[in-house]
Amino acid sequence: MRPGKVERREFEYVRHGTQSLIASFDVATGQIVEPTCGDTRTEVDFALHIRRTIETDPDAKKWNLIMDCLNTHQSESLVHLVVEKEGLDIDLGIKGKSGILR
Repeated sequence: MRPGKVERREFEYVRHGTQSLIASFDVATGQIVEPTCGDTRTEVDFALHIRRTIETDPDAKKWNLIMDCLNTHQSESLVHLVVEKEGLDIDLGIKGKSGILR
């Protein structure tokens, strides 16, 4: 700050110890199926959360996941998880360049 100058904020967001909470709900009961709380919110964190959610009911024949358009919800890690869980043997391509990952 200098005299006569307006205070400005840095362009980078600093979390200052804020935690990231990811929770999966059973829409029929409203109960939390799998909560995840951590220091980061990366695509790997989200894919791990989805993996743990699916593992809560190994006998489930199908999961319907409803998500918003956050970049971690559209990640390469999540695509690889779905392919693994579905037992698919397909070429996913290269992230941002070809195939499903384009």
